[in-house]
Amino acid sequence: MIKRNNDIGFIKKTIADYFRTQVDVTVNLGRNKTQRFCGELSGVYPALFTVRPNDKNYLGKTSYSYAEVLCGNVTVRPVKKENAE
Repeated sequence: MIKRNNDIGFIKKTIADYFRTQVDVTVNLGRNKTQRFCGELSGVYPALFTVRPNDKNYLGKTSYSYAEVLCGNVTVRPVKKENAE
């Protein structure tokens, strides 16, 4: 399967669109270990972005570079809102 050719500019724009929204972050820690949490994308900077986790006891890293997203070590997805009727 051929991956879509992404570049840093496309990733920066996509993440900037999620600014101040709830996102689901998955981090590949290596050796079949992953870490997943939900939080608010609180900062978008030229070299990195920050996520504020919803869990106050979260002790992990909350700033990530765009290169980590490009390499596939970090995935950021918006949280889908449920329609309550």
